[in-house]
Parts: sequence; structure tokens; C-alpha cells
Amino acid sequence: MTFDLKRCLGAEALGTAILVATVVGSGIMADRLSDDVAVSLLGNTIPTGAMLVVLISILGPISGAHFNPAVTMVFAARREIEPSAAALYVLAQVAGGLAGTFVAHAMFDLPIFQVSETLRTGQGQWIAETVATFGLAFTILAGLRFRADAIPSLVGLYITAAYWFTASTSFANPAVAVARAFSNTFSGIRPTDVPAFVAAEVLGALVATAIAGWLLAEQNTSTSPITVKGTE
Repeated sequence: MTFDLKRCLGAEALGTAILVATVVGSGIMADRLSDDVAVSLLGNTIPTGAMLVVLISILGPISGAHFNPAVTMVFAARREIEPSAAALYVLAQVAGGLAGTFVAHAMFDLPIFQVSETLRTGQGQWIAETVATFGLAFTILAGLRFRADAIPSLVGLYITAAYWFTASTSFANPAVAVARAFSNTFSGIRPTDVPAFVAAEVLGALVATAIAGWLLAEQNTSTSPITVKGTE
């Protein structure tokens, strides 16, 4: 089935809204239920990974389930989405992300509009976001190349792992970074820290696109296969 651009944009906005509501809402719930930061982070991680599996499975057939400007940029660079459509995707994702933040606040009886005061800056954080987004983009591209049917699980599992092996807890998503700047809760980020995060995320996505383009390219069948000495 194919869907028109309006429905694709609706799916991107809805998916990003639900994703951000999950990130922010589970962060608030986890923080309320435990004074242990590690336990709270675990309570934030599991719902996010699980929700990604659900959202990609149900909305992927409509819009491709990007929910992430960095992912949209990857597909635009690969000429798999028109630049004008990509720009609209990004707008829908950012708008959906903000809506998700506000809905999460409303569910927990918090002020709807907030500005985060959570400091997230420094070289380690920026490197972490580059690595996190590189890994996410490469997971998607390699998954599409070899196991397209497993993309929901691959992305959900990757983000679940990246929450814990990256210093930044793996935002890996400019729309999510912007949305979380408007939540002064467990998952927040100061607005002044967002531009560096976004720059790192874009860099990671571009590097992944370049490496995947080389590593995953179709092999030229006219070229002799590589052999190891002694096995010919």
C-alpha cells in the first residue's frame, strides 16, 4: 500500500509524539518511584525501547517510521525521499515531539510549558551523541539491507543498549532533543545544550550514511571473489 504525503506526515507527527511522551512520561514515573538514578534510568530505558518496536511496526508501513530528523536526512542523502518531503517530515517530527512533551506533563499534573535546567554538555556528551546516532543510522541501513523484517526489533534493542553505553543516554534524535528541552524533568536538557547535541547527531548520521554506502554496496559480480591463501 502507498499513502499520500498528508498521511505520511500525520504518521510522523503521531509517532514522534508518542515516542517523546514515552520518554518524558516514563522518566517522570521512574523518578517518582525511585531515588536510585540507575533504577530510574532503567525505568526510562525499557519503555522507550519497547515503544519503538510498537511504533515502527504499526506506522512504518505508512511513513517509513523515521520519527527522527537525522534518519530523514539519511534517506534524503540517499535520494530515497524528496528534499521538500524531507523538510515537511522534519517539521512534523518536531511538532509531534513538542506535543508529546506537553501531553506527558498533562498526564502527570505538571505545568504544561517548562524549560529544562538539566545540564548536558561537554566533549564526552557530544562524542556520545555522535556515536549514538551513528549506531542508530547504521543499524537502520544495515537492517534494511539484510533483515528489513526485523527493523522494529533492531532499532528498539539498539536504543535500549545505547541508553546504557553512551554518556548522553542516547538521544540520537534532534526532534527528541528539542522536545526534551521543554521538560524540566528527569529526561530534560537545557535549551542552550541542544544545538551541540543536534550537530553531533547530524555528524553521526552523515558518517553512518557514508560508511554504510561503502560497506553495504552490492558486490560487483564481475570481480573475482576474495580468497584466503591456502583455500583456493
